[in-house]
Amino acid sequence: MTPTELAPRFFIAVTVILIFCKGVAWLLGKAGQPAVVSEMLAGVLLGPSLLGLLLPDVQNALFPAPLLPVLYVVGQVGLVLFMFQAGYAFSAHRVTGLAGTAGVISLAGVTAPLVLGVLLVLVTAGAVPIRADGTSLGVSAAFVGVALAITAFPMLARIITEHGHAGTRHGTLSLASGAIDDMAAWIMLAAVLAFASGEAGPAIVTAGGAVLFGLVLWLGGRAVTSTLMTHRALGDRARLLGTVALLFLVAWYTDEIGLYAVFGAFAVGVVMPRTDNTDRVVDTLTPVAATLFLPLFFTYSGLRTEFGLLGSLPVLLFALACVAVAIAGKFGACWAAARLRGEPSGVALRVGALMNARGLMQLIALNVGLEAGIVNPSLFTVLVLVALVTTLMTTPALSWIERREAQRPDDVRAPALAVSDS
Repeated sequence: MTPTELAPRFFIAVTVILIFCKGVAWLLGKAGQPAVVSEMLAGVLLGPSLLGLLLPDVQNALFPAPLLPVLYVVGQVGLVLFMFQAGYAFSAHRVTGLAGTAGVISLAGVTAPLVLGVLLVLVTAGAVPIRADGTSLGVSAAFVGVALAITAFPMLARIITEHGHAGTRHGTLSLASGAIDDMAAWIMLAAVLAFASGEAGPAIVTAGGAVLFGLVLWLGGRAVTSTLMTHRALGDRARLLGTVALLFLVAWYTDEIGLYAVFGAFAVGVVMPRTDNTDRVVDTLTPVAATLFLPLFFTYSGLRTEFGLLGSLPVLLFALACVAVAIAGKFGACWAAARLRGEPSGVALRVGALMNARGLMQLIALNVGLEAGIVNPSLFTVLVLVALVTTLMTTPALSWIERREAQRPDDVRAPALAVSDS
């Protein structure tokens, strides 16, 4: 298809995506689900799992193969903007007063699902077709472990804010632990991708480029971003343009060294100074990313998700095992760690429920793995299912905990920072 032919296809596809995502978000919003959760599900429904199954001709007409790279590129713009906002939100939640407990919860929330995920892949090796061609068993196992260890920090922060958990002890603990979890998971994912190259050259480029990027960010990142946000000669439009240009430049560099654009965008958000000017830039970019670009990413992911692959009994059993391991490793481990640190039962349960959500962050990791050639369609579908189930269950789990405590008025509820941490 020529660019002239692709343009109208792109416009009608985007119109369908945005309206459909809005409709699903309205329906699931009645059940208390955040919009981003609904968009995840809507993206899958527009793919071969539903639309392609019921109306394959309609799906092919709406999303012809030549259009997919366009959706991918535009979706990447959304991810860069979204990860920038996530990094900026990450920098706002400093671990103070609760460092000990948050550190223990985070360690448990990363280690348990990582180990369980690796063991699951090793135990089922050869029995389930989840390894991409040319990918070693160790790389597949490590990728699954890292994917299960991810916590959707931006979504977690959104749920905490929208459901009135901000300022509570469990909300503060979850934000601190989730931030640490996400940072650790992204570092581990970068290590897996570098190791998966199988050659010294690309791994050296990735490692050396990452070190160089870290040094430049450490030595000059704050100075550059502070100048951009505070220089009197710059107006709001100039700051917006400068921020986007900086994000795209960093995204280009991190993509070129094999670290991927999302890492660079997140890092820029972390080093941004917390000023009113920065807040205005973030508040301008975030609605555009969330409303227009992210649904395109969800749809692109959904078009590569084939739940029909779960018709294979081995893959279905592996998927169910993955969901169980994911919940036990994140919800169970974080709950146990909080209880070991002396947190009340209600606080520990809420922390476990919030930390269990993987959402968009796991989808990003899956797409990175698919583009790197270390994830095949079966594994992609299995882990999309894990992301959907663990994210969709967050709000009902919190509601169940509320009802449980309402029936047990003697249960101890501790507000945020009410108990000193050692």
